Amino acid sequence: MEYSVRAARITDVERIIALSGVPLDAGDLLRQLVYLPHASVIVAEWRREIVGGAVLAIRPSIQAGGFVGVLDLLAVGAAHDADRVTELLLEEVVRSARNKGCAVVEAPQPADPAERTRWARLGFHVAGPLLERAVEPVGAAGRRAR
Repeated sequence: MEYSVRAARITDVERIIALSGVPLDAGDLLRQLVYLPHASVIVAEWRREIVGGAVLAIRPSIQAGGFVGVLDLLAVGAAHDADRVTELLLEEVVRSARNKGCAVVEAPQPADPAERTRWARLGFHVAGPLLERAVEPVGAAGRRAR
């Protein structure tokens, strides 16, 4: 199956909620996040059907030395290739975090060892109760060279 990822539209919110199992009243907040610059809402599609979704929230962090991207939600439809869809969503989350100037991406640590292995392949490592991956913000290499 060929999957693609893109930024979510407001019309995708109901499907993201259905995939993730979050309470229906979370839809209002999710609709706002679609438009806010300090968040990224991303969907994975297969044949124009939403099969996965992720929400990245951006927050400032003194300890990280800049911004931290927090993976607030990651959901994949049960009938689809969880490995491939998760990989595509996480790659897009990391790209978005990098473009928004994040120094690190944090995510809750999965309980399933196989899933932790999948995340490790994508560069995430255990950091206390979280998984974490360092990212270099766009333009950071040029700033350091000066």
